[in-house]
Amino acid sequence: MGLVPGSIAQVRRSVFHRSRNGMKTLWKYVIINDIWMNMPDRNALLRFESQRLEAVIRDANGEAISREIEVRTHPISGRKCRIAFSRSEELEPGTEHLPPAPPDAEGSSECPFCPGNITHLTPRLRKELDREGRMVHGTSTLIPNLFPYGAYSAVSLFDDRHFVEIGTAHPETYADCLSNCARYLEKVLRFDPRAQFMAITQNHLPAAGGSLVHPHLQVHADRLPSNQHAFLMGRADQYHRSTGRLLFSDYLAAEQMDGRRIIGETGPWHWLAAFAPEGFFEIWALYPGKTAFSQISTKEWKSLSRGVVNAQRFYRSLFRNSYNLGVLSVESDESALELQVVLIVRANYAPWVRNDITGYEVMLGDMATFTAPEETARQARAFWQTG
Repeated sequence: MGLVPGSIAQVRRSVFHRSRNGMKTLWKYVIINDIWMNMPDRNALLRFESQRLEAVIRDANGEAISREIEVRTHPISGRKCRIAFSRSEELEPGTEHLPPAPPDAEGSSECPFCPGNITHLTPRLRKELDREGRMVHGTSTLIPNLFPYGAYSAVSLFDDRHFVEIGTAHPETYADCLSNCARYLEKVLRFDPRAQFMAITQNHLPAAGGSLVHPHLQVHADRLPSNQHAFLMGRADQYHRSTGRLLFSDYLAAEQMDGRRIIGETGPWHWLAAFAPEGFFEIWALYPGKTAFSQISTKEWKSLSRGVVNAQRFYRSLFRNSYNLGVLSVESDESALELQVVLIVRANYAPWVRNDITGYEVMLGDMATFTAPEETARQARAFWQTG
């Protein structure tokens, strides 16, 4: 079948695999779904590939039990994840209900981010970036990171309350915070045009890496790319050179054709569950065609904020209280890397809760999760219909 230039066709391939277990031959039926993009270079192919495996064990009475595992390959990175469906049958310890607030949730006179403490407990930005030393935008105050990870590390606060439970933040405060981050990064780029590798992240509660429970975002700009910057920039640039198109725009087009992982929209941001998740209940927001923070308007930051709070409300419904957020940008006219916001659930911040990263991820390099992305999208859609 011929493809119209620029079109997408979905091809389903069925492969039989045979293995021997003693004298018995087991046949494994594997479904591989490929999204074939009509382009001049096969190396630029976007492949949504999955394989079903079967593990056969016997119960205590000797009866055979079949356990199904799905192995998916990430269309962008090529990394594999494993979905162990049988683990979803057991209740994850610590998720019977939303854990109580952290011990210091009521606030502390020692918290540098609480009102009244900022001016005498937090550092100031260098004068070349801001003469006052602290940038205020609406409800947000931005200060330098006292423990920087790069040349231009900052922290942007977004609520006067010391602790804000997941799913209860006001979208307006998030919007002020994100806009403040963008204003700071714009100043950095004017001062140091080579510091074009930028990121905005969030570690909600210590289980996600947060050192203080007071709500804030981390802001980063550097001349040296992070590993993720370098990989995604290279992948997007190679794709653009091969096809003349943008990687995440084509990814979104393929997902929209499939439809099963699409969640909803907030303004120009398209929300979907990751095909091959690298974290629990991983959700993306894509903005097709936008390749830099400097291209995003105040109104568009507000639209993103609504979606972030929608995702938090969804996570809260799962009795999860901790998560990470991140979005990267390469602020260069030559960059083909579009904006991709990623959110993942982390292990609950509560006593005696199992860590979400195990030896499988650390030593084997495959993410092991328990819920199909299609189910994540199905459950999450309701929060976009009301949010």
